[in-house]
Amino acid sequence: MNDLVKAFKDRKNSQNKFKNHRTKSQISNVKMDVPKGLYEKCPTCKEAVNMKATVENGFICKNCGEHFRVRAVDRIKITVDSGTFVEKGHGYITLNPLFQDGYEEKVTEYKEKTNLDEAYIYGYCEINGMPSVIGVMDSYFLMGSMGSVVGEKVAKSFEYAIYKKLPIIIFTASGGARMQEGIFSLMQMAKTSAAVWKHAEQGYLYISVLTHPTTGGVTASFATLGDIILAEPNALIGFAGPRVIEQTINQKLPEGFQRAEFLEEKGFVDKVVPRFELKDTLGKLLLFHRRYQ
Repeated sequence: MNDLVKAFKDRKNSQNKFKNHRTKSQISNVKMDVPKGLYEKCPTCKEAVNMKATVENGFICKNCGEHFRVRAVDRIKITVDSGTFVEKGHGYITLNPLFQDGYEEKVTEYKEKTNLDEAYIYGYCEINGMPSVIGVMDSYFLMGSMGSVVGEKVAKSFEYAIYKKLPIIIFTASGGARMQEGIFSLMQMAKTSAAVWKHAEQGYLYISVLTHPTTGGVTASFATLGDIILAEPNALIGFAGPRVIEQTINQKLPEGFQRAEFLEEKGFVDKVVPRFELKDTLGKLLLFHRRYQ
């Protein structure tokens, strides 16, 4: 009788082992048919997040509050009053002044990817009923780098604000000056800074909103010349990158160095504002300026 029970248990264990092995093998060979772009890995919490839910949440991770990068057209949608944005500054063509191999092809590629002519768009808008000019950089277009066309459009947006006698809000997101255009891209730093000054001379308000990332020649020019400088949480803001600085000075940088909160603490940024509060904050600032202008 004992032998019979033992034989039965051995047979059952053998069946369970086979079943477990078969199940694991089958699972490992299953290819998940997940649509591209449905999930993305959050850079902060490392969790796979549903992008549809993230978009509905203002491109903010529901797990940790990480602010995802936002396309220029989406930034405008979540910032301005519906139906009020009128784009200006069409018809600019990006040239290849230094005859860099592959540059024109790369610009064409990003035009098709982003459906934009360049890395900056601007126009008239209203925010909580308050009229303003708005400009937005798109880091998905050649990392939002500032070449001749971007610099020209930034300058033109300030000229348009002067013409309309309006304040201007610019959202920056850039890797800096566009290296393929060399000295021509560096000249845009002076051009955009001069445009800011002309607008300021007329007594109009300029609000700069620094988003992730804002670096290089953009940081060293119009991005940090605002009358009011706001920033999104955890945005990287600086000139050279932290690794370059560490290698240059041979020192470990403080925790959070070049992040929005660190710069707010040091007085470089006036206020770090979460994305879901930005529209109301901008609306209140525009209203305050209009009352006391």
